[in-house]
Amino acid sequence: MTAARPDLVPVPYRVGERTERTDDTADLVLEPVAGALPPFVPGQFAMVYAFGAGDIPLSLSGLDGHRLTHTVRAVGAVSRALHGLPPGATVGVRGPFGIGWGLTAARGRDLVVVAGGLGLAPLRPLVRAALAAPSRYGRLTVLIGARSPGDLLYGRDTDAWRAAGARVEVTVDRPDDGWQGDVGVVTALLDRAEYDPRNATAFVCGPEVMMRATARDLRHRGLGADRIQVSLERTMHCGTGHCGHCQLGPLLLCRDGPVIPWRHAEPLLSVREL
Repeated sequence: MTAARPDLVPVPYRVGERTERTDDTADLVLEPVAGALPPFVPGQFAMVYAFGAGDIPLSLSGLDGHRLTHTVRAVGAVSRALHGLPPGATVGVRGPFGIGWGLTAARGRDLVVVAGGLGLAPLRPLVRAALAAPSRYGRLTVLIGARSPGDLLYGRDTDAWRAAGARVEVTVDRPDDGWQGDVGVVTALLDRAEYDPRNATAFVCGPEVMMRATARDLRHRGLGADRIQVSLERTMHCGTGHCGHCQLGPLLLCRDGPVIPWRHAEPLLSVREL
């Protein structure tokens, strides 16, 4: 009998833990029921199936052995179904899919991580991996932008990252009465990033307009387009590069992305989509 392919047949995982992050966002820690999927790397994604609702692509926001953490925002039928699952519930998972952040290629360089909103989720494992091996990399700067203080994710993580030696700066667009931090777009924080543009790599994830602005400003600051990595999002249905829903120019992002260098992304994102 031919073994089941984890890219085509969902593998059962159980919700081991569920943590509320914001009013509409929660972490689901998934544990294999029997056999686990092959190892993931930061930046890759899985297709997660809510029984009776369907499946959606979800980036990994945490990697701990065979335990997979996904940060789920309830915005559609499938994500709402997943978001509401209690510990003990079972889901189907396919993967791993896509190309990750390529942290290994950045050894010896300063790292600049720029996240907008939920874009911090797929960058979180990268930051953790860099801090777990500080001798391999130079300075680490993490710049985080969110819509409001209530939309900020991973407060304890960001405190721990600072304590571990990373420079972490945070800004919001819509402050509340208790907010005492920066207000404005995340690109306004780039002046505080600590890096040598001749020997640095940037990792950027968030809304497309934010990534374009961040990449443009990093280029103006001397960072090469081949050393700016962005994670692009398109509608993904199969995860295997067959259905074509995630096509962007010559790329199928589930197969050729989601992480690609800015030198490839810039001309593709400059084309107006009809």
